[in-house]
Amino acid sequence: MTDRNPDAPAYPMKRDDPLLPPPDFAALRAEEPVCPVRLWNGERAWLVTRHADVRALLGDHRLSANPRTHGYPFLSEGRAEAPDREASFNHLDPPRHDMYRRMLSGEFTVRAIAGLRPLVQRVVDELIDALLAGPRPADLVAAFGLPVPSQVICALLGVPYEDHAFFAQRTATRMNLNAAPEQVRLANQEILDRLHRLVAEKTRRPEDDLISRVALRHVRTGELSHDALVDIARLLLVNGYETTANMITLGVLALLQAPDQLKKLSDDPSDAAVEAAVEELLRHQTIVHIAPTRAVLEDIEVGGRTIRAGEGVITSLASANHDESVFDRPEELDLDRDARRHLAFGYGVHHCLGHTLARLELHVVFGTLFRRVPTLRPAVPLEEVPFKHDMGLYGVHRLPVTW
Repeated sequence: MTDRNPDAPAYPMKRDDPLLPPPDFAALRAEEPVCPVRLWNGERAWLVTRHADVRALLGDHRLSANPRTHGYPFLSEGRAEAPDREASFNHLDPPRHDMYRRMLSGEFTVRAIAGLRPLVQRVVDELIDALLAGPRPADLVAAFGLPVPSQVICALLGVPYEDHAFFAQRTATRMNLNAAPEQVRLANQEILDRLHRLVAEKTRRPEDDLISRVALRHVRTGELSHDALVDIARLLLVNGYETTANMITLGVLALLQAPDQLKKLSDDPSDAAVEAAVEELLRHQTIVHIAPTRAVLEDIEVGGRTIRAGEGVITSLASANHDESVFDRPEELDLDRDARRHLAFGYGVHHCLGHTLARLELHVVFGTLFRRVPTLRPAVPLEEVPFKHDMGLYGVHRLPVTW
């Protein structure tokens, strides 16, 4: 919808502190929790900033996650002009979304993911061994943050790990808010082409991995198309490492900047303390920093506003996780806090399918890294760390560390 309010603030908004959400969010939560904002193309969407409103909207069937729905707000030209060939199942609405999710839910149960703990622990330990044996300073993103979830998700899906650089480079292009549409389109197509060949091979000669199991249960029976499984593989692969990699490095950096909180983790390395720390880090450092976005299907009342059918909505998880009415002193990182009401994984039918895997990886990382490398510290000042202000998922491009 064309902007009818030229005074509406531009979105995304800028941060003052790279480890905290934009300060505008606090003012909006207090004064205008459902606020019109101006997007890159001059169109308007509604920004929702309070925890209760975000939660309510993400659970409301009157909003659509499908980017082909009229009014859907795209956050960059690349997203608008080069959308996926067919909406990924996480961007589909029920009942189609629910059908795909049921096919995969058994792979991500608490019991199934718990069985991966030895693998995750081995990957973390081996990467720390290599880190300690390597040169100083080291880039924690390249040496640890990215390889941990990359190795795990590749093993789970059955994707050769030697392909991880290929996928990581093209995923970075897809996530870049400044990438031209043709760059996004090409990167997406190259990912799909590589996965088409892999899925075809897994369907012909299945092995003990997720792609093979889904192919056996649903593709060979005709319940799921080859192309649909390719898209599922892409979604799980990209989301399976990019999100957790950002959370690992942001979480490490946040703790290094708060030595009193890091000491709490060092003093009490119990499973319960690590779990609490992970939940607080997820709340404090919300990597989904400018989304999710939705299109409104029917008029809806929220936060004292009426949002009309055909308009776009941006539900700010980062703002919701810093809502003062839910989390006391939200800007403070407090590992003693009960942060379980955070919305870092979203809410409703599109709640992150892989949250159990992400939590497992983060538990192992934060229960191991500082125990084995207690003197870990930044090798550059915070102002020299390059943050991902230009990406759809927040994080750091590099994190030089030493010990």
